[in-house]
Amino acid sequence: MKQAIKFTFISMLIFALLIGIILWPLPGFIVLLVLLVLLGFYDLFQKKHTILRNFPVVGHIRYLLEMIGPELHQYFVESNIDGNPINRNHRSYIYERAKEQTQTHPFGTELNVNDDDYKWMQHSIYPTKKMETPPRVVIGGKDCQQPYSASLFNISAMSFGALSKNAIQALNLGAKAGHFFHDTGEGGISKHHLQGGDLVWEIGTGYFGCRTEDGNFDAEKFKEKANWDQVKMIEIKISQGAKPGHGGVLPAAKNDEEIAKIRGIQPHTDVLSPPGHSTFSDAEGLLQFVQQLRELSNGKPVGFKLAIGSKQEFIEICEKMLETGTKPDFITVDGAEGGTGAAPIDFSNYVGMPWEDALIFVVDTLNTYKLKKEIKVITATKIFTAFDIFKALCIGADVCNSARGMMLALGCIQALKCNTNECPTGVATNNPKFVRGLVVSEKWKRVRNYHKNILEDFLELLAASGCNSVEQMDRSLIYKKADKQWKSYT
Repeated sequence: MKQAIKFTFISMLIFALLIGIILWPLPGFIVLLVLLVLLGFYDLFQKKHTILRNFPVVGHIRYLLEMIGPELHQYFVESNIDGNPINRNHRSYIYERAKEQTQTHPFGTELNVNDDDYKWMQHSIYPTKKMETPPRVVIGGKDCQQPYSASLFNISAMSFGALSKNAIQALNLGAKAGHFFHDTGEGGISKHHLQGGDLVWEIGTGYFGCRTEDGNFDAEKFKEKANWDQVKMIEIKISQGAKPGHGGVLPAAKNDEEIAKIRGIQPHTDVLSPPGHSTFSDAEGLLQFVQQLRELSNGKPVGFKLAIGSKQEFIEICEKMLETGTKPDFITVDGAEGGTGAAPIDFSNYVGMPWEDALIFVVDTLNTYKLKKEIKVITATKIFTAFDIFKALCIGADVCNSARGMMLALGCIQALKCNTNECPTGVATNNPKFVRGLVVSEKWKRVRNYHKNILEDFLELLAASGCNSVEQMDRSLIYKKADKQWKSYT
């Protein structure tokens, strides 16, 4: 956005010069010539930009176009189905449901149904009656004393700091109105989270909100907050899909005094969470930590979130569950396509197992060790539409979360400025001049609407499939094209 503003200013300056030339030709040309000569000499002797040294004056055209390159691409180049990370069709789907605008599509699909990796669901010529209300999922195993009834669709982990205070408030108010949970992200619980919506408190490797001065886990601080009524579940973040094996990243530009106080760190510094936890280093230690948090929270559901890398490591966790008898109440599965406010590009592009394969592996492994009935599987990675929820539940997930979907419901335009503190919509920034644009009293309604309408769409798909309940869903209901052959997920 700053680049676009700079481009607009320069364009207006050029326009003013042209007007001056038209109104006062001779003085105007002289002023223009002097400015161009001075700019040319500056370009020839400056040492930072090769293009300008080799192509004085005209080289600036490249930089002018580069300033607004992302905007040009999003609004004039990309089609409805090829924008990344989230294409225009999916963005429109979310906006329409959040704003409760027209939710139908004209003239047929824009997708190429003969492409490899095209996915579709099996319908029945004998559809069932649509359910009146979406079902809920009870999370909590035999050792849980305070089980939680969760919505099928919830807000995935996003920290205060990564998002603005207005965004956090609107998300939590939307969760309260729609009766679904709001995952805090690893940045701790702020006053902005405490608007009445149910919370899942995520504990990351930095232990923000429950850390000692030297950055280790503080049991007493955890116990105090974990027993707040609004905190319904505890999630240990082992890794996330966008940067597995790398700790969370909060740029210094977004780390103000309020955020630093909540996290227990120094303000205006880059916050790099450790890659791993200091409280455990193996499967047995992880399960001991699960049990410790369950006891400290007086029996609230405790689980962990991870992206799959080494399959053997997850298998070892399952084997250790059987050996010790200690099991999490839920496992959240993230995929390599997951979103983030800031991450090293190599981690985002090349580290971790993609979502679909990861979810299939986790569900199948839990079933192999006869653990799936006791442990609920939550999943979050590019869950934007009702079909995404349908597919995830058919594969074996019990609950779905969305982060970027909820950001778009708040008004995010995918400007890709999350790591700069210059988000133009006030969603992913702490800059007051942008945050003021996000009006909490309006945006929480859009979060609620998106949640309500996507679940309505899901219930229609469920009825079309011929299923009377989510328990009847399985992998035989979804197909994808691979090597020019249609294959079900069974």
